[in-house]
Amino acid sequence: MSAESATPLPESAQRVARLLQELGHEHSIVILPQTGKTSAEAAQGLGCQVAQIAKSIIFRRRADDVPVLVIASGVNRVDEAKVAGLVGELAKADARYVRDMTGYAIGGVCPIGHAVKPAMLIDQDLFQYDTLWAAAGHPHAVFQLSPQQLVAMTGAPVADVALRA
Repeated sequence: MSAESATPLPESAQRVARLLQELGHEHSIVILPQTGKTSAEAAQGLGCQVAQIAKSIIFRRRADDVPVLVIASGVNRVDEAKVAGLVGELAKADARYVRDMTGYAIGGVCPIGHAVKPAMLIDQDLFQYDTLWAAAGHPHAVFQLSPQQLVAMTGAPVADVALRA
């Protein structure tokens, strides 16, 4: 099911669909039959690798309470020390903070269209893939894009943010 289907998108996904249209993005939003709250669930619903899921992780920057968005490969755990070294000391972000700062619920945080402009970083590991999938404002909504499109849409720098064993 896509943004062009007869079933209306949830309101938050409609907002993302409008943003994508304004950006001239060629792919419609896809509604997953099951939740895409986790990278594994989204990958299973899409038939792609977990690593192709561009998951959005929100932190709070301790110094000024600005949201920090890390867009990471679905298989990676984010190394908070690496991120802090790039953007400043981090604090945890609870569900209310995430919704207030992004306009999206956890599990549906899109890389674009936030209520408050976040500091952002993109996981360099996403560039191993031609096709990525990112949340589209709702836990069941996703959209397809390339790593290059992700950078163009967000203007975020690419960095090594993964926790390495």
